[in-house]
Amino acid sequence: MSKVKSLKCRECPEEYEISPKYVCDMCFGPLEISYDWKEIKKSVNKDSITNGPKSIWRYKSLLPIDGNDVIDIGTGFTPLISADNLSNLLGLKKIWIKNDSVNPTYSFKDRVVSVASTKAKEFNFDTFACASTGNLAGSVAAHGAKAGFRTLVFIPSNLENEKIVAASIYGPEVVAIKGNYDDVNRLCTELAETKPWAFVNINLRPFYSEGSKTVGFEIAEQLGWKTPDHIIAPAASGSLFIKVWKGFNEFFKIGLIENPQNTRMHIAQPEGCSPIATSFNEGKTHPLPVIPKTIAKSLAIGNPADGYYAIKLAKETQGSAHAVSDDEIVKGISLLARTEGIFTETAGGVVIATLVKMVKQGLISKDEEVVVLITGNGLKTQEVVSSLSAPTEINPTIKSFEDTFPNY
Repeated sequence: MSKVKSLKCRECPEEYEISPKYVCDMCFGPLEISYDWKEIKKSVNKDSITNGPKSIWRYKSLLPIDGNDVIDIGTGFTPLISADNLSNLLGLKKIWIKNDSVNPTYSFKDRVVSVASTKAKEFNFDTFACASTGNLAGSVAAHGAKAGFRTLVFIPSNLENEKIVAASIYGPEVVAIKGNYDDVNRLCTELAETKPWAFVNINLRPFYSEGSKTVGFEIAEQLGWKTPDHIIAPAASGSLFIKVWKGFNEFFKIGLIENPQNTRMHIAQPEGCSPIATSFNEGKTHPLPVIPKTIAKSLAIGNPADGYYAIKLAKETQGSAHAVSDDEIVKGISLLARTEGIFTETAGGVVIATLVKMVKQGLISKDEEVVVLITGNGLKTQEVVSSLSAPTEINPTIKSFEDTFPNY
């Protein structure tokens, strides 16, 4: 018996058969996976999970996959690191770093694409595609190569060169669109209506987005089958933010953890693209679209698909939402690197800067546990911190060294 029952609309009672479909015909609401939890509960327990592979596929029974032939490049079960130096510096009991920058293509996007590529195979697609702010392009290209798909990635023309190289090396067709991510996404949505292609974040979105909840599964498992007091997550579309919480709640639903009701969820965005944070702080329920202007290009989605749900979740969990400047982002990248030896990209800088801001505002008590999500590797956005890396040049003599560095 299949554990996946149907596609269900988030906004109305309509349900649909499992297919590459993402919008409700009746109300145009987004579709999500409906599971048979009674059936899942019969076979999933702590032992079945811990005896599984050290990847997202240890949670296969909780993902919308039917067969056993998964597209796996080694994604997931990334480290949850005790950030003792950062905790001491900020005066907190415990900060944990969920370091997804060590995934195969160096971002959390490998989670969602691993699920989407597997589902694309099950649906018998031969062409794999995406609209991307950067990290997704690299992951789609890598999984497309592994799966043997014909692959196309659509990106904004001003994307960081490191991310273009990181996608191109796998051999996809890289299409640079004159415009921002929202322009890219608009074109891809139109193409998805006319081409028989698997667009991971469009017609496969209900399946694709489920990959993000494995972050929540892993955090709860790695903390000893419990949830922390606070989660700070970067938000672009808002999907990762809400799916981490979904992961917690699904573990609770099948009896693996206590009710996560005391965990507060906090949104981190850059000032130059903060439609979710701005609307939350203005008391609005829906984000107003903006034109992105930020160094955090992986978060530069001006019209976030899941913004409404992210705002709703932050309110329901008594969380908060924050926007930080480009200067604070760079300082956040540097702070994490110099305290914990982790080099994060701009999205991680947004999260660390938000953490610092929350501590200053007294939003985190000293005895509370915080998990911050680091979703991408700093090697992808080196240009934003290049001013911090100028070496000091000396002559090849001891005198020159001692004259230049008298404190060593």
